[in-house]
Amino acid sequence: MTLGSKLAWDDTVLPFQLDMSDVRGRVARLDGVLQGILSQHDYPAQVEALVAEMALLTALIGQTIKLRWKLQLQVQSKGPVRMIATDYYGPEKDGEPARIRAYASFDRDRLTDGAPMDQVGEGYFAIMLDQGQGTQPYQGITPLTGGSLMSCAEAYFAQSEQLPTRFSLSFGKSTEAGGVEHWRAGGVMLQVMPKASPHVTGEGGSGEGGLLAASDLVQGDEEENWNRVNFHLDTVEALELIGPSVAPTDLLVRLFHEEQPRVFDAQPVRFGCSCSEDKVRQSLSIYSAKDIEKMTTDEGTVTADCQYCGAHYVMDPKTVGFEAEDPGES
Repeated sequence: MTLGSKLAWDDTVLPFQLDMSDVRGRVARLDGVLQGILSQHDYPAQVEALVAEMALLTALIGQTIKLRWKLQLQVQSKGPVRMIATDYYGPEKDGEPARIRAYASFDRDRLTDGAPMDQVGEGYFAIMLDQGQGTQPYQGITPLTGGSLMSCAEAYFAQSEQLPTRFSLSFGKSTEAGGVEHWRAGGVMLQVMPKASPHVTGEGGSGEGGLLAASDLVQGDEEENWNRVNFHLDTVEALELIGPSVAPTDLLVRLFHEEQPRVFDAQPVRFGCSCSEDKVRQSLSIYSAKDIEKMTTDEGTVTADCQYCGAHYVMDPKTVGFEAEDPGES
């Protein structure tokens, strides 16, 4: 296989369905997306790993939703890593890529030498869906649980959506022959088809802290099917997830050939930010001229930096705020 064909699946999400088990899924490979996200910041290694994992989850989850605008995943924590936020913007037109951006807020002095999840304390994992103007945003949250962000996402779907969901992820820095070290990530998401998921009542589940788990939501033939596909997924190897030598289609055949896998059109994803000077001006439009004066630098400008992409905006203080002059009048 040539290098070009090896990399053909980079930065894509491939939807599939396992017809024999009534399970749907996604295979994601991220390469340039992670480089775009992480190269904007000088994150410590543990923070980089958390952002990479969150971005991979966002790509997998975002592709399951018919988006008119934005899906956001967010972690809020009392630990050294205070917040991680990732946005997934659905394609504006058929055939166009989806866009992902991400950033983390953390206290560098509080970081330890421990594992990435050791930097995340008590808090919550949230998924927010915003379909744009004229719609009511939706938010669902679940406590941070398990030893990974992947476990938090699984708990979210069991608790908030009552959809049995499983992730298998791999991510890290890799170096190809003759290349430079860079981040790669790959993963598989499995989910019982929504119509097949029962509504669970009663208090508590078998998960950590009494949260519902996927095993609490399946029974009978559905439980047998779910356990079987998870057994197959348990055999996946990290290098198969990350690639680039194993195509996602080949991986699905290797893992689930008895489940009759059926694939759909792959969705390309790219690093992309939605910030603009107009949006910065809009966010400053609630401030008076006196407030704007307090924000003005010694150089006589108002500046703003995008936390996601690092874009730097410089504006004349007279042209921002609700008392701004019309630039056309000057």
